[in-house]
Amino acid sequence: MNYTIGQVAKLNNLTISQLRYYDKQGLLPFLKRTESGDRIFDEDALKFIEMILCLKNTGMPIKKIKQYVDWSMNGEETLHQRLELMKQQEKNVLEQIKETEENLKKISRKIAKYELEMNESEKTTST
Repeated sequence: MNYTIGQVAKLNNLTISQLRYYDKQGLLPFLKRTESGDRIFDEDALKFIEMILCLKNTGMPIKKIKQYVDWSMNGEETLHQRLELMKQQEKNVLEQIKETEENLKKISRKIAKYELEMNESEKTTST
């Protein structure tokens, strides 16, 4: 099944402008076009876009995503490079998770402190 740029944008919570930007950055070289120049998105394109968005959402810069896309377009000869890139990104994401968990602990401690202070304050004002 083929999808329009509008349908793909909606499916991925993106704007049409974002998809056009990604295309201009060279992230969508796998797209086919109609005779009038409209982009055609098939199931394979949707899966590739899903991976691109995953990398973007985990903090990978567009330049590195472009490198990944280029390697993917070159086929099996670049499997090693793609594997190393994914391993590095996994490491980056695990570090982000660790930092986020540490920040969450700080926030939770602050919430607990404020709740305790509010409870103590209510006890003093009600007696």
